[in-house]
Amino acid sequence: MSEIRNLPDIFGSDVFNAYTMKQRLPKDVYNAWKRCIDEGTHLPLDVANAIAEAMKQWALEKGATHYTHWFQPMTGITAEKHDSFISPTGDGRVIMEFSGKELVRGEPDASSFPSGGLRATFEARGYTAWDPTSYAFVKDASLYIPTCFFSYTGDSLDKKTPLLRSMDEVSREAVRILRLFGDNETKRVIPCVGAEQEYFLLPKDLYAQREDLRLTGRTLFGAQPPKGQELDDHYFGTIRTRVSAFMQDLDEQLWRLGILSKTKHNEGAPCQHELAPIYTDANTACDDNQKMMAIMKKCAAKHNLVCLLHEKPFAGVNGSGKHNNWSLSTDTGRNLFSPGKTPRQNARFLVFLAAFIAGVDEYQDFLRCTVATAGNDHRLGASEAPPAIVSIFLGDELNAVVQSIIDGTNYHDPEKGTLRIGVDVLPSIPKDTTDRNRTSPLAFTGNKFEFRMLGSSQSVSGPNIALNTIMAEELGRFADVLEQAEDFDAALQKLVCQALTEHSRIIFSGNGYSQEWKEEAARRGLHNLPSTAEALPTYVSEKNIDLVTRHGVFTETEFRARYRIHLDAYNKVVAIEAKTMIDMALHQILPAAMGYARELCDGIAAKKAVKLSCWAETGIAGELSTACDRLYDHVQSLKEALCQVPVEPEEAALYYRQVVCGYMEEVRRQADILETLTDKAHWPFPTYSDLLFY
Repeated sequence: MSEIRNLPDIFGSDVFNAYTMKQRLPKDVYNAWKRCIDEGTHLPLDVANAIAEAMKQWALEKGATHYTHWFQPMTGITAEKHDSFISPTGDGRVIMEFSGKELVRGEPDASSFPSGGLRATFEARGYTAWDPTSYAFVKDASLYIPTCFFSYTGDSLDKKTPLLRSMDEVSREAVRILRLFGDNETKRVIPCVGAEQEYFLLPKDLYAQREDLRLTGRTLFGAQPPKGQELDDHYFGTIRTRVSAFMQDLDEQLWRLGILSKTKHNEGAPCQHELAPIYTDANTACDDNQKMMAIMKKCAAKHNLVCLLHEKPFAGVNGSGKHNNWSLSTDTGRNLFSPGKTPRQNARFLVFLAAFIAGVDEYQDFLRCTVATAGNDHRLGASEAPPAIVSIFLGDELNAVVQSIIDGTNYHDPEKGTLRIGVDVLPSIPKDTTDRNRTSPLAFTGNKFEFRMLGSSQSVSGPNIALNTIMAEELGRFADVLEQAEDFDAALQKLVCQALTEHSRIIFSGNGYSQEWKEEAARRGLHNLPSTAEALPTYVSEKNIDLVTRHGVFTETEFRARYRIHLDAYNKVVAIEAKTMIDMALHQILPAAMGYARELCDGIAAKKAVKLSCWAETGIAGELSTACDRLYDHVQSLKEALCQVPVEPEEAALYYRQVVCGYMEEVRRQADILETLTDKAHWPFPTYSDLLFY
């Protein structure tokens, strides 16, 4: 790793960003690209050719030999096909070429990516199209060009395309609201995102010895160690030298790619850490998070470590999430979720706040589904992450303001009386007027909302597509009313009061982990969807399909395809975990435990021959024998259960959740008992003590 001498100089040095483009492109070409970005105008081929030539020359200077259209299929990770710049001259030599056509469009094989029935396996043709709003970059001797991915029939096959559509929708509806407040300057409203990333680091040699970690990303077995995270000594503690070297290397690589890596620290569980970026526009943030996850894994390998992004790698300690900080900002730099100091700013803030609250309440099931994965099922509601019940935390002061609007009562501020939107001044709300609520799925944090339910391994595109689309829907409804109002202030007051009153059930400030909240949420009529199998069917409700199709974010075909993809992924993940469990139990755990039992029995026989006491050996051997028999029985039950999985995906998901997962828990319980009884020298793979306290 090179020494970082001047961070401002290296930041973004491997990105073909606006600064680099301004230096390398003719002024008219650069201005044409800027118009394309700012106004959504078409990019002429001659402009694309000029950009491609400058991009190629810049990439060659960076040592690139290939280019790739980098896209985000429905696997949740990224994909790439690399082509070299070489072109034959006819005399045995080559020249380096790259045209505007090659920049703008590619044709990777699309046959083997998840499509949810959008295409058959034999239909291989797929296309990638350059996303000029996301900068190209150089990595591993290749020029990476961010692209959208779609089928021969034009259906979106990726996560970027619907995200861009949702960003356009929320911008359009938000600008309508701003015009009503006299803002004729703003041309575009931009969803902004900052995705905090939690992860675990393990030594590569220990990781390699665990089949479950290698195949599933989590430990399917493991007795609790004598020490866990009870002492809270790892949280924000001194970073180990080995980990610090990894973090420094990671930061440099991220900074070179223009990723705003800001904060790093130890997290709650042993071996767990967190990286937090400064937030930026949603498209860039989603791209950057994908780069971040890939680079974290490669960088860890350089340091003989393995980066685990699974939501629950270890039972009994905290899992890993991804806190999605989301807000809306104008292209002039104003954050629309910042409480203002003048009447019109206050009213504008309350309109956007009311729209958000209404949208989350109406589409809580949609939001829940965007974070529903097999891995996240182990984390949500596990006293370390938000519960599976969606709610909003506003904080004491803002909650009091909202309640005063609902009740039509005085807001008890020393300088103000009754709060009337657009007339009286809303008291200034500093960023920290209340304690944080770590159990809240959606918490207001001063000028943004923190969506805390995301799993650490997932793409952040899905949740942000939902947030953008929901917000576009509510802002559009508000604009429809306000644009027809004769008395704007009166209509505004009534509209905000009505929205907050009708959707106040989604606001909750208490302990989301408690049983009392589950009961209270049920009384309020909120969804409690504790698992992916129970949540996903609500994804394709008529209400949700109408939402996304009406705003053009998905066609109904595209949306239903994603439902099938998510369902299929859940079923496959649980099946792989169950099969891995069976394999480890039969070929590693049982042979090890039985081998130790035989050794004990040999010792018992030898002791009895000379009439020595063997009470301890006999007791342990008996417990081992009983546990081995029980483990074998549960493994057989699990094998039989896997043979009876229903054919229909929806039925299969519920069966996996209710039947297969139950047998898996029993298999694990017996295996973990065997671990506590078996001599460590016989145990076939590293234990939790080895992994968490290396």
